[in-house]
Amino acid sequence: MDVRSREVTIPAGEVDLAADLLVPEETAGVVLFAHGSGSSRHSPRNVAVAHVLNRSALGTVLVDLLTPSENEVDERTAELRFDIGLLARRLAGIVDWLAGEQPFGPAPTGAAGGLPIGLFGASTGAAAALVAAAERPDLVRAVVSRGGRPDLAGPALGHVRAPTLLLVGGLDEQVITLNEQAQDALPDTAELTVIPDATHLFEEPGTLEQVSHEAATWFTTHLR
Repeated sequence: MDVRSREVTIPAGEVDLAADLLVPEETAGVVLFAHGSGSSRHSPRNVAVAHVLNRSALGTVLVDLLTPSENEVDERTAELRFDIGLLARRLAGIVDWLAGEQPFGPAPTGAAGGLPIGLFGASTGAAAALVAAAERPDLVRAVVSRGGRPDLAGPALGHVRAPTLLLVGGLDEQVITLNEQAQDALPDTAELTVIPDATHLFEEPGTLEQVSHEAATWFTTHLR
């Protein structure tokens, strides 16, 4: 499938954020990525997952949630990567931009509004994605967390209405426990899938491919 790539600047509240859009020839939905602690839109793991989603006719948005100056501060202090409220507000702003600008085109014939939107979060980005989903229940239709910290979303978990898939490595025992606790706080449409023999970053052979397959299946099911 032919996929076009273009770089854009997205207004998100008081800042403008750099993002890469990957646009398949036919687009059935859009997935916005929220990267994890200390990462960026160039994260090789998220880029790899995005390419698999593109082959399933899903457009993807890879975005830097911090400005260059904020990123310099974060590299020294590691504070902003854990500011879930800040990251969630920016994700919600990008969701609003996607719904309003419709950069991937309108919804298929017969559907109302723009293309359905999903969120893919990794590490702390998963918590921000869940908070944003709780704040935009009419726009966010599905969420996937990869090795995430959904527990950091706090009380917002009880307000998430989007079907949520929690993907955790089988060797990442502490994070499995945190995800189990978060699943209990999420609605009944939340599922937890453990990827065997995978650590937190899914660096073991074949494990990231399993994550990509699970995510593609979840989004194509819930965004179409």
